[in-house]
Amino acid sequence: MTMMRTLLLGAALLGATGLGALAQDGGESAGEWNETVAAARGQTVYFNAWGGSQNINDYIGWVAEEVDDRYGITLEHVKVDDTANAVAQVVAEKAAGRNEDGGIDLIWINGENFASMKEQDLLAGGFASSLPNWRLVDQDNPSVTTDFTVPTEGRESPWGGAKFVFFTDSARFGALETMPDSAGELLEWAKANPGRFSYPAPPDFMGSSFLKQVLSETIEDPAVLENPVVDADFERVTAPLWAYLDQLDPVMWRSGRDYPANYPAMKQLLADGELGIIFAFNPAEASSAIANDELPDTVRSFVFSGGTLGNTHFVTIPYNSGSKEAAKVVANFLISPEAQIRKEKPEVWGDPTILALDKLSDAEREAFAAIDRGVATLGPDELGPVLPEPHPSWMTRIEEKWLTRYGS
Repeated sequence: MTMMRTLLLGAALLGATGLGALAQDGGESAGEWNETVAAARGQTVYFNAWGGSQNINDYIGWVAEEVDDRYGITLEHVKVDDTANAVAQVVAEKAAGRNEDGGIDLIWINGENFASMKEQDLLAGGFASSLPNWRLVDQDNPSVTTDFTVPTEGRESPWGGAKFVFFTDSARFGALETMPDSAGELLEWAKANPGRFSYPAPPDFMGSSFLKQVLSETIEDPAVLENPVVDADFERVTAPLWAYLDQLDPVMWRSGRDYPANYPAMKQLLADGELGIIFAFNPAEASSAIANDELPDTVRSFVFSGGTLGNTHFVTIPYNSGSKEAAKVVANFLISPEAQIRKEKPEVWGDPTILALDKLSDAEREAFAAIDRGVATLGPDELGPVLPEPHPSWMTRIEEKWLTRYGS
């Protein structure tokens, strides 16, 4: 790429987040957004986000530098291991009457945590659709406006897409053609390869996601998962899941007596050759890990032809944040083409964009197209069907029951 071409591309990307281009269709007026940006200067945003992955932490660190340089906002990454803890803090603050200047200004969230905050009226009023860069979001994607069957109503802003994928080291455990193509085949693979499969213990997000994948495949009528759980039906509907796990448990890593702490722990076990199959909620995760020397370059991705879970993850603003203006500016920057392009690069994060490419400039589309997604990343046409996320109430009950059956 020539120097002039690079400069033109950079100018186009900066234009997407500059004040002149921010106030457009679906967002605040230019004057209103200018007022928001002016009020945000000097504010500190305490961003509660999962801190278990160094490349994600580094990306958030880059965001912090950018919003400081551009808007005079201090972004503090409060690293959490479970988003439920952030929700619990806001609940405690409300109970104590701390309705202003709360300790959290932005939360990385989706699923049952969002549903819980929405139900308890802990969220700032609908802000997402008022963000200037909202006009660039793929609003035809139902998971952008509905989070695990719960309407978002503008109370959370999308940040990235997700698709459940599996990984294996093909040099150690065989070609992709020999890998399982369904939850049922995965169980048979685990029986034939004892000790080579495991999952993080729920309520860890990845462990719970695995349970949802199995539930979606083994349940008699997946449509029932679209609605809140009915107590009288819970045992009958989830019986196939527990029957599956009862067979899987004794052939797992360490005979099911222990579980990996989280996804990074699973990734290390794959790198060490202890596990033969792991999984993640990011199609580019394997390529990203290879690029960062965390996994060997013989690792490859695969999915089930019948479909795997897919969703969108978001950021939200608690009702009692004292830095709502700055939190909105940060949320808007997160969905700028510049931030989304950087995030999708495997060596940075590899997180799929939530932007509609046909709404972007030629230079921005070119930048997305130029991303080297790596040898282990499946193309969009290879990811297979998307299985919808169950209503959050199902996982609350399932996690509780899992702990009574399999927790130590």
